[in-house]
Amino acid sequence: MKRETFLAIGFVVMCFNSLYQYSWNALEPLLRTGFSVSVVQIALGFTLFSVFSSFFQPLGGHFADRDGPRNVGIVASVLASLGFLGTYLSPNILYFYVFWSLGSIGEGILYGIAANLAMKWFSDRMGFATGIVSMGFGLGSVVANPLILHVDNYKIVTLTIGLSELVVVTVLMSLISYPASSKGRPPGQVIFTTKFWLIYVSFVCAVIPLTAISSQLAVLGKNLSPEELTILISIFPLLSGGMRPIMGRIADKVGIVRTTLILNAILLVGSLTLLVGQLIPTTVLVGFAGGSMITLYFNVAGEIFGTRFSTVNSGILYTGKALGGVLGSFVFAYLYTLNVITSEIYLVLGSLVGVLALIPVVPRIRTGQRVMGQHGNQGNMK
Repeated sequence: MKRETFLAIGFVVMCFNSLYQYSWNALEPLLRTGFSVSVVQIALGFTLFSVFSSFFQPLGGHFADRDGPRNVGIVASVLASLGFLGTYLSPNILYFYVFWSLGSIGEGILYGIAANLAMKWFSDRMGFATGIVSMGFGLGSVVANPLILHVDNYKIVTLTIGLSELVVVTVLMSLISYPASSKGRPPGQVIFTTKFWLIYVSFVCAVIPLTAISSQLAVLGKNLSPEELTILISIFPLLSGGMRPIMGRIADKVGIVRTTLILNAILLVGSLTLLVGQLIPTTVLVGFAGGSMITLYFNVAGEIFGTRFSTVNSGILYTGKALGGVLGSFVFAYLYTLNVITSEIYLVLGSLVGVLALIPVVPRIRTGQRVMGQHGNQGNMK
């Protein structure tokens, strides 16, 4: 199978994955009404997604790196579809929490596998290839969100998505493999480096504004017209997904860590614009930088620590998305209910730490350098 085929598979998988995050703003009002719960109660569902999708990704990554991605990918695809099908069947919010958490486990494992199909097969063009795959983690919602916004019942949405994912993603996962000839440092070494923890702290804090807009845009935009809010909810995932291959190409040229730092600075500016009451530029700036930022942190791990164990290493790093998800969804929603200005200052401070923590890492990486030896792109498959 040509390696370009794996990019196509990863892209389609990411399209389905995006529905958990970037369709939340469209789905959230339907869930809130359907289950008759408060903003904070439904925000807990997004927080559970952030936690379970992130913390189970290293476990799935361990088995994918050790035994190959096919079997664990099939199990993950079933779980991911169960998140939607279980929501369809849920009689109350507690059942929704359970099924959404199970689906989030599958989504997180699928995310790691899809991203690493690009990283492992295209180490010569890591930024661009990962950007192509992860572009789906935005564009899938661009297609789905306008349809969701025109439906008045969450059951129709969740049943349709769940059945589609069960068929399509399960079949695609049965076709994948990793190349056998890659090199890199195992997680037991990686987690004891200062560099890893600087990257980790930066990632956690950079995720905060992205998660806040992903989960609370419908609430933040309550004073906008329905037309304006619909446009923002649609353009946000379009920017998040569409910019990823472009920023990946730039990162391949000027350096992955440097490009990530630039994107973090843009997130900081986006948080500042929210503080002065400008939600539209905030949405544009966070959408422009946020999705690409997530992708490039995966590349940062692969660039510095190699690709042999990149599914589990990037999975460990991705647990930072869970922490950032809690801070950016549940904590932000709680602060917002107490005082709007406090919640906006909170976003600015989080974004600032994301920038400052990454700065010490940048001088240690020469532009275009591959620290670890990488695999040849044609090789035996697992």
